[in-house]
Amino acid sequence: MCKVVRARLRALVCRARAARRDAGMVTSEYAMGIVAAVAFAAMLYKVVTSGAVSAELQGIVKRALDARM
Repeated sequence: MCKVVRARLRALVCRARAARRDAGMVTSEYAMGIVAAVAFAAMLYKVVTSGAVSAELQGIVKRALDARM
C-alpha cells in the first residue's frame, strides 16, 4: 500500500513540475496577445464613437438622469 501511495505522489509531483515549466506564455505569445487586445480596443472605440451608438448612449444617459425615483 505504501509503495502505491509513493508512486502516485511521485507521479503527481512530476506532473506538477512539468506543468510549472510550461505554465507561462513566451514573449511572442505576449506580443500577439497585446496586438490582439489593441486591435479589439481600437475596434470597440470605433464602434462606441460612431454616430448611432454615440446618440443611443447619450439617450440612455439622459433618460437615466431624468428618471424620477
